Amino acid sequence: MDSIKALLQFISNSPTAFHAVESVTKQLDENGFLCLKESESWDLTPGKGYYVTRNQSSIIAFRMPTDSPKRFMITASHTDSPNFKLKANHVMDEKNGYIRLNTEVYGGTILSSWCDRPLSLAGRVILAQNGAFTAKNVNIDRDLLVIPNVCIHQNRNINAGYTYNSAVDMIPLLAQKGDRETSVKNLVAKELGCDPADIAEMELFVYSRTPSTVWGASKEFFSAPRIDNLMCAYATLRGFLQAPAQADSITVYYAADNEETGSSTKQGAASVMLSDTLERIAKATNSDKMQLLASSMMLSADNAHAIHPNHPELSDAQNAPRMNAGVVIKNNAAQKYATDAISSALFAKICQKSSVPYQYYSNRSDMPGGSTLGSIANTKVPLITVDIGLAQLAMHSAYETAGVYDTKYLIDATAQFYETQILADGDGSYRILFND
Repeated sequence: MDSIKALLQFISNSPTAFHAVESVTKQLDENGFLCLKESESWDLTPGKGYYVTRNQSSIIAFRMPTDSPKRFMITASHTDSPNFKLKANHVMDEKNGYIRLNTEVYGGTILSSWCDRPLSLAGRVILAQNGAFTAKNVNIDRDLLVIPNVCIHQNRNINAGYTYNSAVDMIPLLAQKGDRETSVKNLVAKELGCDPADIAEMELFVYSRTPSTVWGASKEFFSAPRIDNLMCAYATLRGFLQAPAQADSITVYYAADNEETGSSTKQGAASVMLSDTLERIAKATNSDKMQLLASSMMLSADNAHAIHPNHPELSDAQNAPRMNAGVVIKNNAAQKYATDAISSALFAKICQKSSVPYQYYSNRSDMPGGSTLGSIANTKVPLITVDIGLAQLAMHSAYETAGVYDTKYLIDATAQFYETQILADGDGSYRILFND
């Protein structure tokens, strides 16, 4: 239960991708990691830990080996979750005495799940002060917005397959007409303690404030916003921090933004951020990056669909994972997941070594599934990759559900992964060694 309490606090502290990276860097700082800048040269010391961020929403942390490196051992997850992004001109026409906010959908969220619950705004703002532009994270940490449903008396089809229109039904209500102090810029300035005139730009998102909770007859489940994918981002971070510096492995923690919108940004998994960072590390050790990648491995960690209690027919009968039953190995014939026979076999052996249960997921053959960042990242950084996750319900809802025991399973599997050595004897021939 300790891991769940810590996870739920991590989720609460991370309403946006910007805040998720801030939460990660705080834990790295507490563990003695040093912050690097992409704009400066790097002087890396054996055995030491470092991290670098991009766009304040993606982060790569790594530990240098104590000896000459032979491989990278990488976990990858993502920091963003589906929500609503505030538009530049965000004040809607003040009709009927209401002030509403103009938003657009970010990612593939379940629209109805956002209605009739407490919401607020968080993200970052750009302050223009003394000739400099500075980005600052902001969270209006109180119940600020609601997206109200239409009552059933005025929408008799609400329970008969009603289609929500994101430009009509999903507009958040901020205030009643007339109080100009309730402008978003004024609210943000008050939160930051600055003059509203100092705010040059805002990049804000609507987030759910429904409190996390542990529930069930034996308290075996928990529900929270943003479980996808902060659950994996947190668990792989804790496994990374638990594993000490290795003799000949460069251990890497990677959490990227914009997975929910396709990863095609300068800070997404389709960018060269990971590739360039690995190149800089390899050069600092007088190593060849491609040679290191030949004996490297990556865990692409993004949650998986648990079998649904009311709709088991939506899952593949033989490949339907359950909550609290261990880490999920995800497979897809269309290569939406990067898992292949080699990576699956190697990861299963790692789970066995760490006494972590594991299970398999494939979507039903007549239903296309989602994708994640593993295959995307592999186009820039080719290495053995297994797509994994933890089983959950209601993925992409404003309030999701997962099992309380699975976080610890992924922490333990990740820690063991970082202490594992992959040896490539040739294409299709690998050995795996454990530090006993």
